[in-house]
Amino acid sequence: MASRSADPRTSSGSSPAIDAVSLAIIEQLQEDGRRPYAAIGKAVGLSEAAVRQRVQKLLDQNVMQIVAVTDPLTVGFRRQAMLGINVEGDVDPVADALTAMPECEYVVMTAGSFDLMVEVVCEDDEHLLDVINKRVRTLPGVRSTESFVYLKLKKQTYMWGTR
Repeated sequence: MASRSADPRTSSGSSPAIDAVSLAIIEQLQEDGRRPYAAIGKAVGLSEAAVRQRVQKLLDQNVMQIVAVTDPLTVGFRRQAMLGINVEGDVDPVADALTAMPECEYVVMTAGSFDLMVEVVCEDDEHLLDVINKRVRTLPGVRSTESFVYLKLKKQTYMWGTR
């Protein structure tokens, strides 16, 4: 296994070191999250039991999640948008409040024109308007918002974790 300092995928001791075998396991699961551990083991050179242990460790360390990814349109969510949010003062409490909202699927602190970028998934335009006007803009510290409504999703992938 590469040392922590030699692996660019780790940062100043805060993230667990991920070796090449674990990355290969992650890649296998990204291709098919239901792939049997025996098949993964064959592909990466480990036993089924060893793969099971490594997957559990990766899950326990919050390195990855195994989830069903849906197309929001097919399950009743007809409006998606990215919100750019500017905050007065400490960004953390606003980010925490947004993280607690079920409509907010992605919350990231940024440098640049906005303090936060937040992806929201809503049932329709009325729901989106309610989230923005009554819940996001009323949070203490929110100075301004800008909405970027999705017209068409051209690409969405989750394969970036191992390249």
